[in-house]
Amino acid sequence: MKKLIITTIILLSAVIAMTVIYFKNLNTTAAHTTKVMQSIPNTAALVFEFSNDAGFYDIFSNDELLADLAGRQKIDDLAALRQQLLLTPLLKNYFEGQHIYLSLHGQATDSINFLVTIAGTPLFSNTHITELPKQSKGKLSITPANIDGKEAYTIHLNDINKNFYVVDRGNHVFSGSFSKDLAQQAAQYQPAKNADNFLAIPDQQNTSSLANLYINYEQLNPLFDMFFKAPNNGILKSLRMMPALGALTLNYKTDALMFNGYTNIQPNKPLSYVTLFRKQQPVLGTLADLLPSTTAMSTCFALSDVKKFMSDLDEFHSKAGLAAEKKDLFSKIKSETGEPLISEFGKQLSGEFAVLTTKFDEKFAIVALKNGAAMRPLMVNISNMASDDVGQFKYNKVPFFLLGDAFSMFNHPYFIILNNYLILANSQNELNSYKDSYQNHKFLNKTTGYTEFDNLLAERSNVAYFLQFRNLFPLLKRDMKPSFSALFDPESKKGNKFFGLSWQLSAADNNFYTNFCMRLRIDTTHLSNN
Repeated sequence: MKKLIITTIILLSAVIAMTVIYFKNLNTTAAHTTKVMQSIPNTAALVFEFSNDAGFYDIFSNDELLADLAGRQKIDDLAALRQQLLLTPLLKNYFEGQHIYLSLHGQATDSINFLVTIAGTPLFSNTHITELPKQSKGKLSITPANIDGKEAYTIHLNDINKNFYVVDRGNHVFSGSFSKDLAQQAAQYQPAKNADNFLAIPDQQNTSSLANLYINYEQLNPLFDMFFKAPNNGILKSLRMMPALGALTLNYKTDALMFNGYTNIQPNKPLSYVTLFRKQQPVLGTLADLLPSTTAMSTCFALSDVKKFMSDLDEFHSKAGLAAEKKDLFSKIKSETGEPLISEFGKQLSGEFAVLTTKFDEKFAIVALKNGAAMRPLMVNISNMASDDVGQFKYNKVPFFLLGDAFSMFNHPYFIILNNYLILANSQNELNSYKDSYQNHKFLNKTTGYTEFDNLLAERSNVAYFLQFRNLFPLLKRDMKPSFSALFDPESKKGNKFFGLSWQLSAADNNFYTNFCMRLRIDTTHLSNN
C-alpha cells in the first residue's frame, strides 16, 4: 500500500511538471509570435505564417495552389532566398524551426511584393550575416547599409540576379523584401502602444497548426486598389469595409486552399453593414441554388431573426445620419399609396436575400419571401407597371433602406416575382435574362465543378461571398490592371486555374466564425494530385 501511494505521488508530480512545462512553452510561443507580429507594419492586409522546417516545404514544394495564387516567379524567388540564406550552415541552426511571416501590403506599384519577417534565436549575431559571402561560393554578395537609421543589408542573389533588402528591427527580428520601398517601410514603422493590428490565434491551436493566415480587413482596400485601374472596386466591397481582424488556420487539402478561424469586430470603430449579421444565428442557406450559371460574383445573406435585423438596420441608418431621409421616404410612400411599407415588407421576408453580378455585368437581387402572391400587391402599389408581371419602383433608394447597403446598386429597379422570390434588376432585359435562367433551370449548381466546390463549404452561415473565376474574368479584364488580370485568364496556360472562392461569415459570440476556400477547377485538380 505504501509503495502504491509513493508511485501515485511520483506519477502525479510528473504530470504536474509536464503540464507546467507545456503551458510555459505555450506562453513562450505566444510571446514570441506577438514580438514578431508587432514589428510588421500595420499596412499589411494579409500575413501568412508558417514554420521554417523541412516538413512544411516538403508538403508545399510542388503545390499548384500556392504557385498559382502567388505566382510561380514569386515562389521561385522565395525558394532561392531560403536556399541561399536560411539553409546555409552558418544560419541554419539559428533560423530552423522559427516561424516566417510573409505579409502583403497595398503599394503604388504594378507588381506583388512580400515583406518577409523572421526572428533568429538569441545566440544569433549580425556578424553571421556579414560572414555569409565567404561560405556562399560566389552565389551572393552582401553590402552593409543604413535604412532610416536602422542597420540593414543589401543581399544580391546571383542565381536570380536580384537584391534582397534586410532590416534589423532589434531583438533578433529581421524584415526583408525584394522591394526596397517595403524594406524602408519596415524600417520606419514604430508600433503604437497597445495597438492591435492582428488577431492572435489561441496558443494551443497555433502550436498544432501547419500555417496561419492573419487578416486586417480594413487594409484590404489599399491592397485591392493596387490591383485595379480605379479605386473602390465592387469585388468583396462590403467585406473590405468591416472594421475587423481575422486569424485563420490552414486546413490542408491537395486540391483546395482552406482556412478557418475567427473574425473579430474591432471595438471603438464605426460599424459597417456586414457587422449587423453577427447578431444573428447561422442559417442553412438556399439562395446559392438560384444563382444563374453566368454568375461571376455573389453575396448571400441569411437571417435567423428578421425583426431584429430590421431594427438593427434602422439603428445603423440613424447612426449614419440617414434617419431623416429614411423617414421622409416612407412617410411619402404611406401618404401616396397607403402602404406602411417597412412593416408590411418585413412580414413577408423569409430571412434570405442575395445580390449578384454576372459575367455580362448584369446585376440582380434575389429576396426570398414567405408568400410571393401576398407580396405582389405591395410591389405593384409602389411601382409603375410595364406589364402584368414587371414593374419599376417609383421611389428612389427603396431597396437600400429596406435591406441595407448591399442593395445600393438598385435605385429605381425593375421587379418581378417568381414563385416565392422577389427579383430586382436595373432593366427589363436583365429581368428577362434571370427569368429565363430560373424557368429553364440554368443555374450555377448545374455547372461542372460546382458540386465538388460546394461540398467543401460550411452548410450554415450568415454572409457568404462567392467568386467564380471563369465568369469573373471578363470583368477583371475590363477593370483590373493588365499586369494582374492576365493572371486570371482561364484560357492561358499561365492563367489562374481556380474554380472559385468562398468567404463565409457565421455569427459567433457577437463576432464571426470564418471559412475561406479556394478550389482548383475540376479539369486541373489532377495537377495537384499527381
